Amino acid sequence: MSGERRHLVLVGLMGSGKTEVGRECARRLGRPFVDTDALVEARAGRSIADIFRHDGEDAFRLLERDAVAHACASPEPAVISCGGGAVLSEENRRVMRGEGTVVLLTAPVEVLAARVGAGEGRPLLGSAEPADVLACLAAERDDAYRAAAHVAVDTSGHDLVAVADDVLACLDEVDG
Repeated sequence: MSGERRHLVLVGLMGSGKTEVGRECARRLGRPFVDTDALVEARAGRSIADIFRHDGEDAFRLLERDAVAHACASPEPAVISCGGGAVLSEENRRVMRGEGTVVLLTAPVEVLAARVGAGEGRPLLGSAEPADVLACLAAERDDAYRAAAHVAVDTSGHDLVAVADDVLACLDEVDG
């Protein structure tokens, strides 16, 4: 399957740039942009923070799994931004890799923490120091990110255009 027929799937920690980079790549490729977190919220009729608060993380992960499967099942090639923890599910990793080219967006914890700020709307941050939480999440998820991704792109120190250039170059390289 060539890159023109496969999805471009972006994974990474919160603050890595999945949404902004994804929108830019979708614009350039002339593809729809799909954010799995937005799919979860639309299907549940409430925010992710509310789902976490009232139903817990396990319930959210089930909704997220359905959103990833739905997005990746689309016959129209899309750019899909997955929530930061979507790679924790082996099934999600299998679906992402099977239906698309998976690009891991990375940046040092300090950069991610600066990007997410106080973490409003990000339930995993809670009231803790963002850099501390992100460091723990990075350590916990590193193997899952590496297992999901075909390639990684560092987003630190680069503007949106440069990161999108790198991602699209990887798409050509992996699927070429």
